[in-house]
Order: sequence, then structure tokens, then C-alpha cells
Amino acid sequence: MGEMSDGAGIRMRRVYEPVEKADGARVLVDRLWPRGLSKEDARLTEWCKQVAPSSELRRWYGHEEGRFERFAERYRAELAQEEAAGEALERLRELAGQGPLTLLTATKEVPLSHVAVLAEVLEKGL
Repeated sequence: MGEMSDGAGIRMRRVYEPVEKADGARVLVDRLWPRGLSKEDARLTEWCKQVAPSSELRRWYGHEEGRFERFAERYRAELAQEEAAGEALERLRELAGQGPLTLLTATKEVPLSHVAVLAEVLEKGL
């Protein structure tokens, strides 16, 4: 059996994938609304834009694998500096403490996205 955090763990998924019962709280953590997706189909608990990377950082990264480590460092720094992000992180930790939490993104490469960094931050801290 794998170890669980306080709740039933944090999952990462694409927002376009079908909703699953195991998702628990479904929180979109992108700054922009996903193209072609209706609010009904998304079935979100919340949309938490405050924890998304800045537009500048997102453009600089461009999902280039070689930049992921530097992107992750810069993104963690943004999360630590932004008051709104800090409040949003607390809210996400609260949701995770209540049960399963699924962080959702439109990004194709979830393991190389801000969502992977965010899940780690939520589980281990900045």
C-alpha cells in the first residue's frame, strides 16, 4: 500500500479527461479557461487562478523539457512571494485535508507542468 497524505492524496489530471468518482474536489489551476470546454462538462469544485504561474514565466518556459528544473524553481519563488497564491495554497491544503483533491490543467504534458510542481508544494511545502 502506498502512503497517503492527510486526505486521500493529490491527483493530477487533464481537465479534458472524463470525471471520475475518485477525483474528489476538482480544482482547475490554470490562469486561462480551457478552450472548448463548458463549465458544466468541467464539473469543477473551484477555479484557482491565483496559483497558476505568471504569463511571463509560462511564456518563458514554453514546456521545453530542458527548462523544467529552472521553471520549477522560479514558479516556487512566485508562489512564495504572492500573497494571493499563499491564501490559495492554504485553501487547496484545506481541500486536500478533507479528502481526495484533483488538480486539473489543460496542459498536455502534466508531469512537466506547473501542476506537478504545485502538487509537490502542497504535499511537502515550498
